[in-house]
Amino acid sequence: MTPVLAPPARHATEPGRSLRIGSIDLDVPVVLAPMAGITNTAFRRLCREYGAGLYVSEMITTRALVERNEATMRLIRHHESETPRSIQLYGVDPVVTAEAARIIAEEDRADHIDLNFGCPVPKVTRKGGGSALPWKLGLFREIVEGAVKAAGPVPVTVKMRKGIDADHLTYLDAGRIAEDAGAAAVALHARTAAEFYSGTADWSAIAKLKQTVTGIPVLGNGDIWSAADAVRMMEETGCDGVVVGRGCLGRPWLFGELASAFGAEAPQVDANLGFVAQAFRRHAELLAEFFEDEDRGCRDIRKHVAWYFKGYPVGGDLRASLATASSLAEIDDLLDQLDHGAPYPGEAAEGQRGRAGSPKRPVLPQGWLDSRDIGEDASGVLQGAELDTSGG
Repeated sequence: MTPVLAPPARHATEPGRSLRIGSIDLDVPVVLAPMAGITNTAFRRLCREYGAGLYVSEMITTRALVERNEATMRLIRHHESETPRSIQLYGVDPVVTAEAARIIAEEDRADHIDLNFGCPVPKVTRKGGGSALPWKLGLFREIVEGAVKAAGPVPVTVKMRKGIDADHLTYLDAGRIAEDAGAAAVALHARTAAEFYSGTADWSAIAKLKQTVTGIPVLGNGDIWSAADAVRMMEETGCDGVVVGRGCLGRPWLFGELASAFGAEAPQVDANLGFVAQAFRRHAELLAEFFEDEDRGCRDIRKHVAWYFKGYPVGGDLRASLATASSLAEIDDLLDQLDHGAPYPGEAAEGQRGRAGSPKRPVLPQGWLDSRDIGEDASGVLQGAELDTSGG
């Protein structure tokens, strides 16, 4: 059941904006951020039904790809409707990362590769991976250069954070290195690893990166909860595009609002409760198709219930039932109980979505901050950093 949309309309809040990343031309300067367990084919297809832009896969570990792990090979598959196709890689070894990029390029598995240097979770940073890795400048350079060379005509971009903490910022050095290494664009989540997702993103850092990196696009990420936020970020920072993560959780039609805001045609949305119910049902249907298992798809949609119905008059018992439904028919019966005419609740449905977490001291390998160079001890620690996790 595809959500019913109003006819396309242009309601641009600023003149039409586009974005070029390597050989890829995007109608709007908008990128879906990779999110673990969220940005699978089903969610990407749903977002694409509403809007335009570049929709990036869940993070894929390079070693699992090179070893052709069955679950990983499934995750990198794209639906025939997806174009351009995008895969995010997470790796800590230049040789393995390059081999993963080569596989993607030579086997025509994607049109764009993004490298993740933004993951702040302790089980990754304690091994020197994610947002801890750009501290080691030489290693960072080797990984980016190797991926760019191996990918050939497929553009490679870099996503990163400001740094480890306020005293150990890496983003300006990393931005310059990425540009010199041949990256097609850089994206900055304007928080440090220590901040996790808490507080307010420091958009001034995006502006500084844009002033530093002048030869390739600079994309901004952090606290984009609405199309107006995206427009404001670009106006305030001068960045070339935006990367949207938690703001689209339970609200895939945000990409239509973003497209319209940047001057492209997009369906108008009246996000009353009936519309949201249709979108939720469509998401569950796509998940069942992706997993080739209706029960598993219905189990996966459960984590989205609170996001979709944030601020809407949906009682606790009904929410709980939706979060335990095991078939599309059961979901249909539950959605029929909603007041489909209930209007969009405004502010109650807006603002932050997803867990922000709290500031925490980053967990790093012993002696990691003593030098910007990689030593033998650190090289050994890094081999344990490729875990099945994501974020940034």
